[in-house]
Amino acid sequence: MKQLWKMFTRGLIVENPLLMLMIGLCSALAVTSSVANSIGMGGAMIFVIVFAELVISLFRKLIPKDARIPIFIIVIAAFTTIIHLLMQAYLPDLSESLGVFIPLIVVNCIIMGRVEAWASKQPPHFAVADALGMGLGYTWVLVGIGAVRELLGNGTLLDFQIMPQSFEPILFFTLPPGGFMVFAFFISFNIWLKKVTGTKAGNTIVSESV
Repeated sequence: MKQLWKMFTRGLIVENPLLMLMIGLCSALAVTSSVANSIGMGGAMIFVIVFAELVISLFRKLIPKDARIPIFIIVIAAFTTIIHLLMQAYLPDLSESLGVFIPLIVVNCIIMGRVEAWASKQPPHFAVADALGMGLGYTWVLVGIGAVRELLGNGTLLDFQIMPQSFEPILFFTLPPGGFMVFAFFISFNIWLKKVTGTKAGNTIVSESV
């Protein structure tokens, strides 16, 4: 249980895919203009990475090494298509707002990296713990950036007016440069927090038990 908890929590901070590994930044900075978009993108990412890692882990011993990358892409693409169609059917406004970035989950470096480096070598319960940690780690950073940008850029959170009527929105934060600035502050805060707490990033090595 301790190993599962450690695998889950490392994706939240210690090996956060955005703040520490700095992969998957394109979609992260593109969709974080609002909290709703951030939650939608994060939810889609969690769905795809959990089920992709689970399926690949279950069939890891049957996947030929020479064909592993095409098989990984097919599995990831299948779950990306599922979540894309579900969002189009039940959350059409959110799906339209996120645009091409939902289909682009297929080539997201976070999922492909975890599938290749982790799920293809570990049993299912380890793979799911890793996927949940990485997915939630990705999502909380997105939601945090989206909250700052929406609050300062529009004065709202989830379209509810938060700032007083006298507040003049800072449109800079709704633009791409604003996203880069907020993301830089998040990285800086994370580095400072790790120095204060003495936390060090590291890889958890777990021997396969099946």
